Amino acid sequence: MRILVIEDDDVLADTIAVGLRQAQMAVDIALDGPTGLDRALLNDYDVIVLDRDLPGLHGDEICAKLIAAGCRSRILMLTAAASMDELVDGLGLGADDYLPKPFDFPVLIARIGALFRRAQPAIPPVLRRHDVTVDTAQRRAWRSGQRLDLTPKEFGVLELLLAAQGRAVSAEELLERVWDEATDPFTKAVKITVSRLRAKLGAPPIIQTVAKSGYRI
Repeated sequence: MRILVIEDDDVLADTIAVGLRQAQMAVDIALDGPTGLDRALLNDYDVIVLDRDLPGLHGDEICAKLIAAGCRSRILMLTAAASMDELVDGLGLGADDYLPKPFDFPVLIARIGALFRRAQPAIPPVLRRHDVTVDTAQRRAWRSGQRLDLTPKEFGVLELLLAAQGRAVSAEELLERVWDEATDPFTKAVKITVSRLRAKLGAPPIIQTVAKSGYRI
C-alpha cells in the first residue's frame, strides 16, 4: 500500500510517516500544496492523507483538482477545526473520508485501511489463494495456518500479488505501489524481495515468474 501525506507541519508529517511505515506501508511526504498536488498527479497512490490548511494551495483546491483530473487515489482529509460545515464541504469536493485533528493514530490506520479496501477494483479485507491468507486490515499473513514473519516490503508484494487474482504484476508496478519515491527505479529491490518472500513462503512454491510480464500467484 503506497500513501502520500500532504501536511505542512513537518513534525506531524514525519510522525505520521514513521507510524504508517511501521504498519507496513510505503509513504511519501509533501510539505506544501503545490508539491503535494504534483506528486499526487505523478504517482499512483492508494490513499492520500490531505491536510486542509496548506501553504501555496489549499487542501480543498487540491482535492477538487485531483477529482477533476480523474485521480483514483482515495482521499482522507485532515483538519484542525472539524465543524459539520467543513466536513460536508470536504466530502462534497470528493474526499472519501474526513478526520479531525488531534486524532488517535490507530484510528488513522483503520481509516486508511478502510479506504484501501474501497479501491477500484474493490479489495476485500482478507485475501486468500491456495493456502495463503493475508489480512489487509491487521497487516498479517499466514501460510497453512502458520504466521509469516514478513518485512513491510515483503508483505506489500504478497498483498498486491494476491489482490491481482492470478494476473501477472510487473516489477514496475510492484516498485511503484510498494516502494516510495526515494527508491532508485533501476534497483534490484523487487527481484531481491520476491526471492526472500519465496523463501519465507516455503514449499511448494506459489509465486511464478512470467516472462516479460512480472510475477503472479
